[in-house]
Amino acid sequence: MVAHAITIPPPETAQRRAGCAVMADPLVLVERRADRVADVVLNRPARRNALTGPLVDQLGDAIEQLNGDGEVSVIVIRGAGGAFCSGLDLTEFNRDPQPDWVPRFGDRWRRVHRAIFDSDRIVVGALERAAVNGGAALALACDFLVVGETAFLQVGEIQQGMAAPMNLAWLRLRHSEAVAGRLALLGDRIAGRELVRLGLAIEWVPDERVGAAADELADRLAAHDPVGARRIKTALRRTGTDSTAEQWFARALAADPLAGSSTRPMAAEDR
Repeated sequence: MVAHAITIPPPETAQRRAGCAVMADPLVLVERRADRVADVVLNRPARRNALTGPLVDQLGDAIEQLNGDGEVSVIVIRGAGGAFCSGLDLTEFNRDPQPDWVPRFGDRWRRVHRAIFDSDRIVVGALERAAVNGGAALALACDFLVVGETAFLQVGEIQQGMAAPMNLAWLRLRHSEAVAGRLALLGDRIAGRELVRLGLAIEWVPDERVGAAADELADRLAAHDPVGARRIKTALRRTGTDSTAEQWFARALAADPLAGSSTRPMAAEDR
């Protein structure tokens, strides 16, 4: 299978917004595959693709550009190096002095979720190894999730005494309160087979097959008439809620009784 690179805003764009030094390597890779499929790859493998302000800026740029690309019907989100996303990069968030992007990180992160919410492209997630907290929210935002047999998803904010607004926003949009509570109130790791049983993933496969299985699903979806697919995807969202993306995520934030309070992120307990 041949991949073709597409033009996205250069990495320094996001890094200038974040007020930090320009880095040589892009933190998000975008590749166009044949048959209307585009891959969006989180590219911090040494940190298990943990989230920072510059990465989130580039991710938002990528999703927004693909949403406007008439040649793309399916977006596949995956992580480089065999891991999906380990959540916030706590080392970067807790640096002293604090990085300039930290105070506005929430706004930047919500921009990514608004772009996915508004997308009329079908979004597939390839969950290898782990999707934790913020990484879990990104996985839950996908229309379809393919997960490895030993991979797991963890909404672990409850262990940190923190809110989980993006996770709850997607869980309550797509799933029952019981399923949302199962993830958010226990904070456990949920493995591949159980994710399928709960309806959170469409398929679990041997770990080494996640990428290939996600590609096969994406190719199947991309074979549909693109206009029809966009009509149905848009209708699914509109029949699920009357809220705009801005309203939906604002509602999730406002639901927190301590909304507006500031808590420094810390590591969740492994369970």
